[in-house]
Amino acid sequence: MPPESEIRRIALAMLYELRFIINESEKDSYTKEEIMALLDPIAITKK
Repeated sequence: MPPESEIRRIALAMLYELRFIINESEKDSYTKEEIMALLDPIAITKK
């Protein structure tokens, strides 16, 4: 298991990626399903 500092770094990187994706989009709101669809590829690449 990675140290707590590494887990935090990975979590912050994932949040930043999601923020970047949303910021680049022209949409003003997202459904739960759309957010999950955005998170899935990010989580898969972080495995």
